[in-house]
Amino acid sequence: MLFLIFLWMYLVTVVGNLLIVLAIGTDVRLHTPMYFFLASLSCADILFTSTTVPKALVNIYSQSRAISYAGCLAQLYFFLTFGDMDIFLLATMAYDRFVAICHPLHYQMIMSFRRCSLLVTACWTLTNLVAMIHTFLIFRLSFCSKKVIPDFFCDLEPLMKIACSETRINELVLLFLGGVVILIPFLLILVSYIHIVAAILRVPSAQGRCKAFSTCGSHLAVVSLCFGTVIRAYLCPSSSSSNSMVEDTAATVMYTVVTPLLNPFIYSLRNKDMKGALVRILRGKVSISWRQ
Repeated sequence: MLFLIFLWMYLVTVVGNLLIVLAIGTDVRLHTPMYFFLASLSCADILFTSTTVPKALVNIYSQSRAISYAGCLAQLYFFLTFGDMDIFLLATMAYDRFVAICHPLHYQMIMSFRRCSLLVTACWTLTNLVAMIHTFLIFRLSFCSKKVIPDFFCDLEPLMKIACSETRINELVLLFLGGVVILIPFLLILVSYIHIVAAILRVPSAQGRCKAFSTCGSHLAVVSLCFGTVIRAYLCPSSSSSNSMVEDTAATVMYTVVTPLLNPFIYSLRNKDMKGALVRILRGKVSISWRQ
């Protein structure tokens, strides 16, 4: 039963996010900065989920929970890269909405294709750098034989718990970089939306205010879901009791599996243009064309 549930969630996540990417790529009306970032987020979600769920499915099906040392480090590296990429992209999307609503006349100039590409490239570079630092620090630790990782994948805190050597440096770097990776994007999103709300409230017509709020609704829902589960999984202290471990595992599953699963539904159900593009794809009425 657990295998079927995880398999269903993984397939829906991959297919849903892939449809988002195809819809954006094949509909010229969606070739805008907002949808460019959304396509990047969908790609990151596919890779993020593929880092942990397939291995978990193999473990459940084969009744073997073993993972090699090299496989564990590789899983850790890619998990950190794609997980942090989600957070950075959400902050970038908040900046895009800030420019669109607070500086609409300069939007095309500020959010040019070159600048959008540079922003996504910067996100990938920073996430890879953070992941490499954490993976190298885990690599220098010593592990005793036949250790059991208290999670369904290789993550930083579970690996530090089973290390036989001193982990103080790892803990300090995790505290610093974890705060930077989670709190700084969160603060940037918060500041962006403070300016966005202030700008929307200055719009004289109620219809204009509703239209402006509707463009941010999907992003706000995803931000709340993502950061809520991340903060619960990584920033809230937990005890060693069995109930606390179950809660930690549930929060981790929400962050690694459920959030990427729900993102396509949140963005497609609340967006008429996206729904129209998805319907055309499902009906086979697509034409690939790109803006120069």
